[in-house]
Amino acid sequence: MQCYYKTFSQLTTQELFQIYQARTAVFVVEQQCPYQEVDAIDLEATHLWLAVDHKLVAYARIYLQHQAVHFGRVFVIPEYRHQGIAKQLLDQILHFISNTFPNKPIVIQAQHYLQAFYQQYGFIATSEVYLEDNIPHINMCKNN
Repeated sequence: MQCYYKTFSQLTTQELFQIYQARTAVFVVEQQCPYQEVDAIDLEATHLWLAVDHKLVAYARIYLQHQAVHFGRVFVIPEYRHQGIAKQLLDQILHFISNTFPNKPIVIQAQHYLQAFYQQYGFIATSEVYLEDNIPHINMCKNN
């Protein structure tokens, strides 16, 4: 499995296409959430993905905002789920953050069903459960 980290300006058109196609398939189609999936954060974020034979299988974007590091748009494509790839992805995310943004808190908006997964990595809930795009979410934070 290959791991890639690129800023928006470093992405090739093929890589950007793969990212947007996969994100739309997961967040808009699979989760049935019609929303503006592509936004201005993409321009500032570092895009991190895992690939098998140059095919994107897992993804997240990482960005600095309000003196905290955020990551989001986290997913593993359906045919690669339940194989430990989410853990590999989160390990890569946290490694990148600790090297790039040392000592900055990490803040995420996690889907509620993933709360226990993120707690294994030291994240703590900082909000009650709330709906975002009709999906239960919870805010979480981790000291870096």
